[in-house]
Amino acid sequence: MKNLCALIFLFSLTCFSQAPDGAKDKADILKVLSVQQDAWNDYDIDTFMETYWKSEELTFYGSAGVVKGWQGTMDRYKKNYPSKEHFGHLELTSSEVSKVYDDAYMVMGEYNLTRTVGNMHGIFMLVLKRIDGEWKIIADTSCEVK
Repeated sequence: MKNLCALIFLFSLTCFSQAPDGAKDKADILKVLSVQQDAWNDYDIDTFMETYWKSEELTFYGSAGVVKGWQGTMDRYKKNYPSKEHFGHLELTSSEVSKVYDDAYMVMGEYNLTRTVGNMHGIFMLVLKRIDGEWKIIADTSCEVK
């Protein structure tokens, strides 16, 4: 009887400890957005860009058009946000995190950028993929809403 109780206990731990419906993946993905927000607010473009896939296949879709590659995306950020005043204070709000296929999720949300050179508000859609065990942004569509 003791062995049966122990077996039932271990089985229940195994069953109930697993995150339902990708909850762990979603939590890990939201951590990526938290890293982005913190890095941005610390005026740390290098850490901010670590959340992106370091590949020529990375794609950024913005109001000025499409930018391909990690370096192109970095250059775009440096051009459009040349100073701490342009960075300002970023708040990201995700409204939906949806599984696209195994090891890939889409995140939709809004951003608010408060800064002395003019505030910005917009929407974003990110595609993140688990690459070498880490969640990386492989596509970013962001646009300002006026």
